[in-house]
Amino acid sequence: MTAPFVITGHVFDSLEAVVVTLEREGVCGSGEGVPVYYLQESAVEMLDQIEAVRAEIEAGITREGLLDLMPAGGARNAVDCALWDLEAKSTGQSVWDMADIRPQPCRTAYTLGIQKQPDLMAAQATRARDFKLIKIKLDGVDPVERVMAVRKARPDVQIIIDANQGFTFDMLQSVLEPFAALGVAMVEQPLPRGDDAALEGFKSPIPLCADESCLHRGELAQALGRYDMINIKLDKTGGLTEALLLAREARAAGKGLMVGNMLGTSLSMAPAFVIAQLCDFVDLDGPLNLKSDTAPAMRYHEGLVEAPTRNFWGCA
Repeated sequence: MTAPFVITGHVFDSLEAVVVTLEREGVCGSGEGVPVYYLQESAVEMLDQIEAVRAEIEAGITREGLLDLMPAGGARNAVDCALWDLEAKSTGQSVWDMADIRPQPCRTAYTLGIQKQPDLMAAQATRARDFKLIKIKLDGVDPVERVMAVRKARPDVQIIIDANQGFTFDMLQSVLEPFAALGVAMVEQPLPRGDDAALEGFKSPIPLCADESCLHRGELAQALGRYDMINIKLDKTGGLTEALLLAREARAAGKGLMVGNMLGTSLSMAPAFVIAQLCDFVDLDGPLNLKSDTAPAMRYHEGLVEAPTRNFWGCA
């Protein structure tokens, strides 16, 4: 990491990731998975999960079969994305053709980690001058003051908030009106996973987005009455295959969509970029926090993230 990245209850100072490479008749496909920290996943556990089903993978498991073979999480994500890449490179058909989606550059959020003083977060927002969407990480300490400082520094940007389960319901109710006055466009995961029943039927002046509270399709039904949007992360869903299914079910239920990341390299962002084409908000800035990235890598330019190049992921 270029610097410690602080969110509610956790500090990221390094990246653990598992890369899976599958080879068939001289053609290779790759995928990356990152442990879901709040589910206590680890890279070692991910490797164990993959080794446990190595025989089935090497026997030619399909992406659909993988959904039943492995649980959702970072390990299945790595394998699933490698299968997408392998199929694209083997058949000469891009993932865009396979998913029936046309790629366009996306405006990505630039994420501000929690810092001790609001003015430090404002200064960071000022330095991110190319970005027109700022995501502010907050906990229960001075949330309104931090947003005010960033808004004063960057009156030109759209602001979204991520509490990472760090608010109480009373606190959420107290900050929503000030946030609305400051032009906040969305609040992500305000309450803890498993302790957000108070949101059932709650009318918020700002859209609320489920992250930790909706990992995959199996948790969508409960989230529908509590949240206006769903943040889809491939390490939560266990791959692009499940992510596409979740996106379509959430849209059919009238929910907005966001795509996020677990601070992976560009190899994680490339398949997430497929989901980004379906989303209202895109947060794929993970590689910008890393000292080094994959080569080739995703291209970031003037606040936009562009489609992976043909020699990188998802194309022959």
